[in-house]
Amino acid sequence: MITSEIIAVGSELLTPEKTDTNSLWLTEKLNEIGIEVMLKTIVGDDEPRLLETIKDALKRSDVVITTGGLGPTEDDLTRQVSAKAVGRELVFHKDLEDDMRERFRRMGREMPEINRRQAYIIEGADALPNANGSAPGLIFEENGKFLIVLPGPPRELKPMFTDLVLPRLKNLAGDFVVKRRIIGVSGMGESAIDELVAPIYTEYKDVRTSVLFNKTQVEIHLYLKAENGDDAEAVLEEMTARMAEALGIAVFTTNGETMEEVVGQMLLERGQTVSTAESCTGGLVGRRFTEVAGSSAYYMEGAITYSNEAKMRTLGVSADTLDAHGAVSSQTAEEMAAGIRERAGTNYGISTTGIAGPDGGSDEKPVGTVYIGYADANGTRSIRLNLPGDRYLVRWRASQAALDYLRRQMLKEGGRDKV
Repeated sequence: MITSEIIAVGSELLTPEKTDTNSLWLTEKLNEIGIEVMLKTIVGDDEPRLLETIKDALKRSDVVITTGGLGPTEDDLTRQVSAKAVGRELVFHKDLEDDMRERFRRMGREMPEINRRQAYIIEGADALPNANGSAPGLIFEENGKFLIVLPGPPRELKPMFTDLVLPRLKNLAGDFVVKRRIIGVSGMGESAIDELVAPIYTEYKDVRTSVLFNKTQVEIHLYLKAENGDDAEAVLEEMTARMAEALGIAVFTTNGETMEEVVGQMLLERGQTVSTAESCTGGLVGRRFTEVAGSSAYYMEGAITYSNEAKMRTLGVSADTLDAHGAVSSQTAEEMAAGIRERAGTNYGISTTGIAGPDGGSDEKPVGTVYIGYADANGTRSIRLNLPGDRYLVRWRASQAALDYLRRQMLKEGGRDKV
């Protein structure tokens, strides 16, 4: 098995404001050709630590990829530290400098002399031209080990890796295909899911299975490396079908789609429409609907009615209902759903009202109490949920529950399973 490591370089990635997304994308691409990512590291702009990290990675892994730190400034260390790590000098390439100067001229500017640093490449390495930026990357190979140095900006890294690096690594990996499936499950806990599917996945010794919980759902990841793509697909198809049968209506996708994509496709296929009324989620449900291209065909209108006055004025929620039961109640949730459905003239209305916290809870209605309201031509209904997590997670989990409740009601209309 060919192993790899990814080293993200940059002190900004060690702050709360920045996230290393490159390693996620690179991992997906490496896995697709059968190369396992065994370790990911983030290193700040610190020469001794970066040098140690690259040296150690080359001892352990067949392919080491660094991202970032190729700019022209003093704190961009990756180029020179990588050279030290493999015991080589940096060599100036006049053709790279000429390409950079021409790029600046096309932008109507003269290249700052500081950018000449980016024309230095490790002795014996292959330069990787950068079609979308000034910093070239490089590939250095020695004794069967690969050191691949890539720029940090995704718009530069991704085409460089896809066009210039991936074909070379495919030859290294050999004639293997990697097939993956992601089964999305909503409304069940990780332990309960594993109890049902473990007897299935333990039968398939060649398939790597992971049951993972994220902020809104549980995902079952299936990964199979094989010499024949059709055979691998057949194995995963059989395995997926058995798991979906065991988990029932809780499975909303077997191909990794988001809940909003699945619900949107159901609405499209039925020629139906939906509108939303939100309190505690503050527009998240509507946002998720509209992040899907083409959602204007089925998502008609949304209202964020945070105050009681807004609920009465915009949705027609009764003052008597609010006085008797409060804003966080099944009665209010149902009137909200009915109100937005009537206002927008849609087939369905979905609402959310709850206590996201950290304040506002009580013994009767603690933080995390959320009601999801639903309305269609036949009337209204609702569910009460007690969602764990902080304010961020309660709101996101409530948005997922609202979408899932609509999905389950639509399936119930179609005669499938119980909600």
